[in-house]
Amino acid sequence: MTQVITIAATREEERAREDDLPGLMVRYQHGEEGAVEQLIGRLSPALWRFFAFSQPSRAEAEDLLQNCWLRIHRSRHTYRASEPVLPWIFAIARHTRLDGYRKRQRRAREVLVADPPETSAPASAAEGSRKSAVLELLGRLPESQREVILMLKVSGMSLEETARATSSTVGAIKQRAHRAYASLRQMLEKESR
Repeated sequence: MTQVITIAATREEERAREDDLPGLMVRYQHGEEGAVEQLIGRLSPALWRFFAFSQPSRAEAEDLLQNCWLRIHRSRHTYRASEPVLPWIFAIARHTRLDGYRKRQRRAREVLVADPPETSAPASAAEGSRKSAVLELLGRLPESQREVILMLKVSGMSLEETARATSSTVGAIKQRAHRAYASLRQMLEKESR
């Protein structure tokens, strides 16, 4: 029970900090010194989780994070102050991740690699096996469902923010999330038998 209260309190604190993101983004658009560092410091952890959860190696996730910030920098003039920042940022992150996936697929077809891609070492064996089990289950989901779960649960975005980031409706996001949960439940039931 205390864990649920702690999680709810943490989410409320995150939302309170997100309220000043539009102002910070406008300051960044106007070239105010320090605004970009504040944005990077505040948003990089969520973006890192978004990329790291779906990438085979830490290096690829870091590359995607850097590419994402370059894209944000290049397109910062398109942000509208009347809109929330997170959906705008995660729409760019989503496209960055898709482009990274396409690039990996092209490379895989062009060059045969003798060594498998590097993986980051887990903190403990139990944590590593749980993480790999979760990744394996999420990997079985269709891309649209996996993406919604990553945005909602890993990045902590709201339904509205996820809908904006994916150019969908809130109803479509709810439906994808529901289907993803049902699929995950079925997979877990099959494995427990």
